This record gives sequence, C-alpha cells and structure tokens, in this order.
Amino acid sequence: MTKQLYLVAVDGSEWGERAARHAAFMAKQTGAAVKLITVIPWSGFQPMTLDEMAHRPLEKAEEERHAKEDVLKPLVEKYAADGVEIDTEFHWGDPVEVIRKRVKDLHVNQVFIGRRGRSRISDLLLGSVANKLAHVIGIPIVLVP
Repeated sequence: MTKQLYLVAVDGSEWGERAARHAAFMAKQTGAAVKLITVIPWSGFQPMTLDEMAHRPLEKAEEERHAKEDVLKPLVEKYAADGVEIDTEFHWGDPVEVIRKRVKDLHVNQVFIGRRGRSRISDLLLGSVANKLAHVIGIPIVLVP
C-alpha cells in the first residue's frame, strides 16, 4: 500500500496555519506525508508601462522570497519536528488551477485548506479558493475554520 499524501494550501494567514496544523496532526495519526503548497496569484499579462516593467521583477522576487522564507519554511520547521514527513511547493498562477493540477499530478488523497470567515453573501457572489476547490478537485477536502 502506498503512503497517503495530504496537500495543504497555505498563504501565510492564520487560517492557512490552522489547516497545516490539522493536516500535520492527521498525518501523524495516519502515517501520511504532507505537501504544503503556496500559490501567488500572478497574471500572465505583460506590464504595459516602463515603470511596471522596471518594478515587476523586483516585486516578483520579493513575493517569492516571502512565500518561501516567511510562509513555507516556518511551517516545515514546526511540523517536521513532530516527525511528520513534510515537503513544500511554490507556484505562480491561479491558485485554484495550480492546486487542481497538482492534486491530479501528485495523486493527492486529501486537501486541507483554511477557510476565512467571510460572509455567506460574499462567498456566494465572489466565491473563494476553498469553495472553488471543493467543486473541482474530486477528492475529499477539509475546510478548516
């Protein structure tokens, strides 16, 4: 039997940390591995002005550093110490599409994601990454409050 894989979408928020904590706890109980993933929304559109062209690479480099050092690394350090097999991924793009693709490519068994406490009306009108994922990934998803 192959080891189960839990994918946890994190974004540096307290809700993402809660999802990581819950997934690490479940992984420790079941012997599953954990993959933390963070996706920074980034348009494929090219900058149009000289100012945008000058700043975009700097902003992108800072976003990447922040994601790796401030979002992923502390979670790995925290939960790997508990004996949980944990790995990370960092991506640019549409969070829902990237996560959906990684779930399929990695044969993930379950997804954990924090759910921010927005209003029901806002979720109905705008949707959220968590809600959109629940409709497109086709495997169990745990929405952590």
